[in-house]
Amino acid sequence: MDRNGFAIVLITTSQDEESQLIARVLLEQRKAACVNIVPKISSLYWWNNVIQQDKESLLIVKTRTELLDEVIRLVKEVHSYEVPEIIALPVFGGNQEYLEWIDREVVAEEVE
Repeated sequence: MDRNGFAIVLITTSQDEESQLIARVLLEQRKAACVNIVPKISSLYWWNNVIQQDKESLLIVKTRTELLDEVIRLVKEVHSYEVPEIIALPVFGGNQEYLEWIDREVVAEEVE
């Protein structure tokens, strides 16, 4: 993945409060320009050799690829799951003004 580009990061959570917490941590630390929260998705998945079904929320995070390691670290610090879903997808195009806005809103160094 091009570390100079942009990424969409998908994160699932168990509850709305956790979604809000993760979104705020990423935004306050300036590691995301925007986080959409899609509530009440139905997830089916394998866990410990059993198919599980849960209601979850989905976070859609807009950031720069160079910040992915920091995004993953911050999410894992506050996430309740043993193995949280944190999947990054590259952005290969889009509204140039929107991409420039993302670039302005996120920072690589840690925010106090």
